Amino acid sequence: MGSVSLKIGDGTARFKRATLCSSAVNILMIFSVITTNLFAYYAFTSSPKTQLHHVHNNNISLISDHVSLILKEIDVNQKKLAQMEKQLLGYESIDLSRPNIANELKLFLQGHQLPLGKDSRTGITEMASSVGHFCEKNTDLLSQFMSYKISGPCPDDWSVAQKLILQGCEPLPRRRCFGKTIPKVGLQTFPISLWKNVSNKTVNWSGLNCKSFECLNAKKLSRECIGCFDLVNGYENKRFIKAKSKNDFLVDDVLALGSGGIRIGFDLGGGSGSFAATMADRNVTVVTTTLNIDAPFSEFISARGLFPLYISLGHRFPFYDNVFDLIRAGSALDIGGKPEKLEFLMFDIDRVLRAGGLFWLDNFYCAKEEKKQALTRLIEKFGYKKLKWVVGEKVDSFGSGKSEVVLSAVLQKPSRA
Repeated sequence: MGSVSLKIGDGTARFKRATLCSSAVNILMIFSVITTNLFAYYAFTSSPKTQLHHVHNNNISLISDHVSLILKEIDVNQKKLAQMEKQLLGYESIDLSRPNIANELKLFLQGHQLPLGKDSRTGITEMASSVGHFCEKNTDLLSQFMSYKISGPCPDDWSVAQKLILQGCEPLPRRRCFGKTIPKVGLQTFPISLWKNVSNKTVNWSGLNCKSFECLNAKKLSRECIGCFDLVNGYENKRFIKAKSKNDFLVDDVLALGSGGIRIGFDLGGGSGSFAATMADRNVTVVTTTLNIDAPFSEFISARGLFPLYISLGHRFPFYDNVFDLIRAGSALDIGGKPEKLEFLMFDIDRVLRAGGLFWLDNFYCAKEEKKQALTRLIEKFGYKKLKWVVGEKVDSFGSGKSEVVLSAVLQKPSRA
């Protein structure tokens, strides 16, 4: 994601991007240079031969006029280039001088000089805060999020924060207010908490249509969550240890394929956290990505004694390289959009997965043959070893209700130079 830093005194937060301009911008720059050189050539050669007897001062005046014209042309071209770059790269500047910008947002984005000057270890001279570059497209909503009483209670506006995240405004700025607290009544001790139903009183139901887990269990929220909040009488406690079809791999079978042991894992879009709970029963720690779309997934997972990571899949994973032994993804990979979007996600998955680690593709629905082929070609690009690869058919109980092609696989990341 992009980041924002504030240049002192100019009233504008600009995004720092470690990327080159597109080829179109480069071509336009070359054209601009050629044009200005032609102007310069014309400036020194355009005087008619019949005027050579004019005094030297007249020549200087003429050249000065041409130079002024060239400078104006350069200025216009530079402004056009800057605007084109913003459009091509997909961001603008956040103008902090606008009257509707919250004062807290201005203060948060302002750079803070280090008291002792340049840090000898990092080389930085100031601490710069950051927000996602798409926040510029949602400044009104962002200002609403940053409007509150300092040191007072935060507005109950988690849905506003999530709306910003889903629109690419991630990470969000920090706030100086106290978040709403919910008494956690009836929490179980670990590991009993893994498979005990969570009390309705432990979560914040504001902004949600359902106000109880019983209501949510009657809904089909996603392919990862159909009755997923019933941990006792539902299918969740059997989901990864009892197969319904040939595409349902069992946890113990996958763990047996692990090279060097499986100790820590990462679950992308893991519903109510049942994969992490099943792995916890086997002494494997799993982090689960969540968003509270139509249900309080984050609070539910944490009430089970598990680790929810509140983040969208458009955000770079906040982990160092080569840290996970196992990464599982199912319908979360179905992010839509251009193929490059899935490539960015897959390269980030590869980055945080260690060499010899396992990538578990769990029941990925391929609505079209082209979709399966595109994913297959992308996987082959990484050179993973196929330990398990099963293509079958399964009824899509969440989507079309028809039998669709499903791909399940366990792949091992190779060592690379």
